[in-house]
Amino acid sequence: MNLFEPELLDRCISCGFCLPACPTYALTGDEGSSPRGRINLMRALDTGILDVDDPRVREEASFCLGCRACEPVCPAGVQYGQLLETWRDLEWSGRDRPLVARLLTTLTAVTPLLRLVGLVRRPARGAGPPDRSLMLGCAERGLFPGVSRAVRRLLPGIAVPPAQGCCGALHAHNGDSARGEALAHRLGEQLPGVVVTTSGGCAAHLASVLGRDRVQELSEHLVATGTTPVGEVRVGGRRARVALQDSCHLRNGLGVSAQPRALIAAVADLVAVPGEATCCGAAGTYSLLRPRDSRRILNPKLDAVEAAGVDFVVAVNPGCLRQLDQGLRRRRSRVRAVHLADLLLDAAGGRALPRPRRRARRVGRG
Repeated sequence: MNLFEPELLDRCISCGFCLPACPTYALTGDEGSSPRGRINLMRALDTGILDVDDPRVREEASFCLGCRACEPVCPAGVQYGQLLETWRDLEWSGRDRPLVARLLTTLTAVTPLLRLVGLVRRPARGAGPPDRSLMLGCAERGLFPGVSRAVRRLLPGIAVPPAQGCCGALHAHNGDSARGEALAHRLGEQLPGVVVTTSGGCAAHLASVLGRDRVQELSEHLVATGTTPVGEVRVGGRRARVALQDSCHLRNGLGVSAQPRALIAAVADLVAVPGEATCCGAAGTYSLLRPRDSRRILNPKLDAVEAAGVDFVVAVNPGCLRQLDQGLRRRRSRVRAVHLADLLLDAAGGRALPRPRRRARRVGRG
């Protein structure tokens, strides 16, 4: 039937290296909930053995986080993220797309609406040379407008066009990859020069469409341009203890993981936490579509963060930041979740971060 690109589907050699890297396989121990098992389902779809309405096929297309942790460990170089997007295009077309995903992809494609959100929430804006632009992002300009303002203070010369639209990552990951690609091209035309993003997921999607040379995530850009962090973050008269939560698509899709760690270590005591490189359960719309599974993935991570005795946990993606912040607040944890840009601005003597809370509940699952 050739529903999938044969070369992509045939690349999997069923070696099983992906199994220990997969968060949903770790939860269930079920072969069908692993990348190898899901590729077998895709092959069954491709050959007509199963159809798109098969309950197990639908469940696994939804249950997968799309974190792409299987890609770096795959000896055959399987492009699982691309296969998953094709799969969801098949499963989530039209009214078969989950209502929340349908609503979000519809709203974020309306640029005037995003501009209205910007007028209310007031993210950064400003002119600059045509060599680099800051992407505001859909979720971030509404939920965390201070992040773009922090970047503007860290990089005063960066251009921030106010009329920019959505990058299309949300669409590509939720059953409309064609629209996602079109939106990425449109945003590339709206933003001159190198596109600097504060969202790992958006960075990976944009880079896949516009080319790797056009897109840089914030930490990558700061390190590449030799921008040295200044100052330090202090808590109670001592240097702050800070952990990092990797963005899955930034680490697994673009290979960016050392840069944010180097920047944190320059202004605080970087603390390694078990599981910091694995998915937090946000995964774009996943925390909204499958909140129970999302929390099952998040809770052990929060346990580890609290056990490490850190003051802050840094995110480099707005979805991860929201996920961590809400999880820590539910626990009334003393640990604060912050974006990398805000941490660096605090160190430089700019806008101060909220200090860690005084009281904390016993470490445990929230």
